[in-house]
Amino acid sequence: MDRKAVRAWMMYDWANSAFATTMLAAVLPIFYYDVAGKNLNEDLAASYWGYTQSIALILVAILAPLLGAIADLSGSKLRFLRAFATLGILASALFVFVGEGDYLLASFLMIIGMIGFSGGNTFYDSMLTNLVPPDQRDMVSSKGYTMGYVGGGILLAVNLLMIQKPGLFGLENGLQGTYAAFLSVAVWWYIFSRPIFGTVGPFLPKPVVQHTVGEYVGAGAKRLLRTLRSIRHYPELLKYLIAFWLFSDGINTVIAMATIYGKTIGIETSHLIIALLITQFVGIPFTLLFGRIAVRMGSKNSLYITLSAYVGIVMLGYFMQNATHFYMLAVMVGMVQGGSQAVARSIFSKLVPQLQSAEFFGFLSVSSKFSSSFGPFVFAVVGQITGSARYGILALLLFFIGGILMLMTVNMAKGESEAVEVIG
Repeated sequence: MDRKAVRAWMMYDWANSAFATTMLAAVLPIFYYDVAGKNLNEDLAASYWGYTQSIALILVAILAPLLGAIADLSGSKLRFLRAFATLGILASALFVFVGEGDYLLASFLMIIGMIGFSGGNTFYDSMLTNLVPPDQRDMVSSKGYTMGYVGGGILLAVNLLMIQKPGLFGLENGLQGTYAAFLSVAVWWYIFSRPIFGTVGPFLPKPVVQHTVGEYVGAGAKRLLRTLRSIRHYPELLKYLIAFWLFSDGINTVIAMATIYGKTIGIETSHLIIALLITQFVGIPFTLLFGRIAVRMGSKNSLYITLSAYVGIVMLGYFMQNATHFYMLAVMVGMVQGGSQAVARSIFSKLVPQLQSAEFFGFLSVSSKFSSSFGPFVFAVVGQITGSARYGILALLLFFIGGILMLMTVNMAKGESEAVEVIG
């Protein structure tokens, strides 16, 4: 394992977490509610944000598996990662052109940004199998998420100052500070993604034969169909995928909808952003802690703990009344969010055949993005029908409880053995 390459890989988490914190979780949802969706009913604005998330996830799902298969075949993981990162960076910067009532433009740019962010992660995540041996993936994956918490948290703290104290940056008001925050995400993502592009290439698979773009597309489509057929040879992986679809949907919906949900019940912007900043920094030690728990107690047991905590978070979220409650929930989410995602990624990397890692990570992306589109959609529909976002939050219990029950059926030892067998 080349430590410099692994550090460069982890630095990309530092880079793109700026989008996850400022755009997906904290500043942009508030901007969408207060500015882009200014003329919309408050619950309708929250529903439209949910629909935006669902559309973005479905589009990523359509693109990801084919691109993952092509990346495996062509040895072009870095090239695709660069292309998707550029898409996300540009979308973040273009938010400076969104004004009052421009919720359609905001939704469009958010969809483009999500395609860049999530599509790029398909290739980024799949590099874990190329750079890190199986017995160290729990810890390295957790360290990667920790880097993301630190990087995203630092920039979010700066963004909070831009919005709350715009004069410190030569800005006139909080709205200008918000636009500056969007630009800062683009700059941050661009600068700190440089190491991965300049370092990890020699450690990734190389193409044996060069093909035309059309041949790559055709071969990639064939490999995708092969993935669908061959997944039956990996029954433990298939069971884990079902569990992952469920609990990942719940986690992603909590991330995407928490801030705008807080706005619907009257929590002030400053409290929302500060609470999410707390989530970032609470996540730093706890993500590492759950990496160690996974090593000591086993990956599944570590994941059980985090998912059980999410059941409690959803229940408390339903009854939430004020900023103090939101702060409490922010701490709880920070304790389990990074750990659950890092361990879940590591478990999947152990269950997939290494020579088809990008292909299977692409399949994970398409399947999980399709499934994860249901969470925001359910939140949006339930909130719109009932006239209350609280019931949308409560509906997320189904995803976490179902995921836990399905995870209980997965035999990790058997799954890891299946992953190293060569299937003809």
